[in-house]
Amino acid sequence: MGSETTSASLAPFSEKGFYLSEFRGRTLAIAARAEDLRAPAPLEAVLKELEANPTRVVLVSTEPGALGSLLATTVLPSGSGGVGLEGAVWRQLRRSSRVGLVVEDAPHFAPACREIALRLAVSKWIWIDPQGGLRAEDGSPRSFVDLEELQALLRRELPEESPERCSLLREVEAALAGGLVAVNLCTLEGLADELFTYAGSGTLFTRERYVRVRRLGLDDYDAADDLIGRGVAEGYLAPRSADEIERVLANGFGAFVEGRYLAGIGALLVHEPSHSGEIASLYTLTRFLGEGIGGHLVRSALDHARASGCRFVFACTTAERVEHFFEREGFRRVDSDAIPPEKWRSYHAPRRSRLRCLRHDL
Repeated sequence: MGSETTSASLAPFSEKGFYLSEFRGRTLAIAARAEDLRAPAPLEAVLKELEANPTRVVLVSTEPGALGSLLATTVLPSGSGGVGLEGAVWRQLRRSSRVGLVVEDAPHFAPACREIALRLAVSKWIWIDPQGGLRAEDGSPRSFVDLEELQALLRRELPEESPERCSLLREVEAALAGGLVAVNLCTLEGLADELFTYAGSGTLFTRERYVRVRRLGLDDYDAADDLIGRGVAEGYLAPRSADEIERVLANGFGAFVEGRYLAGIGALLVHEPSHSGEIASLYTLTRFLGEGIGGHLVRSALDHARASGCRFVFACTTAERVEHFFEREGFRRVDSDAIPPEKWRSYHAPRRSRLRCLRHDL
């Protein structure tokens, strides 16, 4: 999703740092069958990152050897069903950053992992599977699935998935319904991308499709600046100067999924002489396309414009897809002369000739 935006060299922003700050001081559970850990290097690299963070990890597998070889992880003898599981895990995690649990009854591995995740009330349950995340019938990835959508998928029995995978998804459903906040499904090779990047590599399951749009705070600026840079790199947003980016951030708002994931950004730049507002730097992460994030952002901008006394709101873009998006949100295509003249001061004339201008009267 993008709207018109002129040049800047953007400050680097570490997505990994953003997610590590989310995980700091928390406990994650990572589950993988022993056969899926034959080449554990990707997991070992992630464990080192989490240990340095620090983040605690409960590793669950089907063989003690698969866990014990992972950076000298201590494997508890109590297994998954011991009466003192919670206390035993807590005591071990006070001594080290990770602990292993073995579920030797392979046919019941997924239910046991779900029980462990719920009993320990971990912050996140990550399931390692060679098939990775879910895909739709057309082959496109399902990067973000909430509980309601997952239940709808299971009702139609997911013909594109194997019975084993459907059984796993029912355990994911039970975990979310039981109170777990988030479950990730990904490959071992894609684990770092799934945990430490916006784009991810698999499927993120959450309890609710909860999107909250709020004004960007200072702590959000680095992440929002990074998203603007992505939009520029992908051709949806034109570059802005450093001063212009700062104005966008100061007047920006973000769409946060589950209160934590910055799924999209935008800004309302008020033009006082014309009593109008410009929607600028509107961008939605690919992972959250189809979740209605762009619509939430636009509706928030329109509400703010009304409260600010604007008579109309406009947006400019060179992308046909973005033009159609704004039309679906109630905007109409207009000539550039219908846009406030202050927009065009010092504007690059050839670029103006390629713009699609859209307007929404309030």
